[in-house]
Amino acid sequence: MIFTSAAIACDHRGYILKASVVAHLESILHEVRDFSPSSNLVSVDYPDYVRRVVECIHVNSNFFGILICNSGIGMSIAANRFKGIRAVNCHTKEEAKLSREHNNSNVICLGAGFISDELALKCIDVFISKEFSDERHLKRIKKIDELC
Repeated sequence: MIFTSAAIACDHRGYILKASVVAHLESILHEVRDFSPSSNLVSVDYPDYVRRVVECIHVNSNFFGILICNSGIGMSIAANRFKGIRAVNCHTKEEAKLSREHNNSNVICLGAGFISDELALKCIDVFISKEFSDERHLKRIKKIDELC
């Protein structure tokens, strides 16, 4: 499935990158829902924002998620706690590609402190342009789902 809509959230450390991502996505997707805090001036707890994105994905099958914090690590750990979520902390276009084609990932996490805006947008573009490629990977995804 090619995604047509995005649910996005960040914490205070990912706020500036998130603004660039939202502007980019609004020009290429059908819908973008931003669940982020209203500024980067107050420290917030990223798991609260992960939950909002995951809930949106669970009720809207055409949505994928984007989560942004300083490293991408905390967001990806939190997102992967939810059933049906396959979140990847992405640093390269190749990781974005493989996460979709081999793992059918539905959430991309980005570390604002470790990736440029330009590369982040390229990773997102690759992520949304790729589809799950092969039934041979399906058995592995089913095994992962059984862990939850």
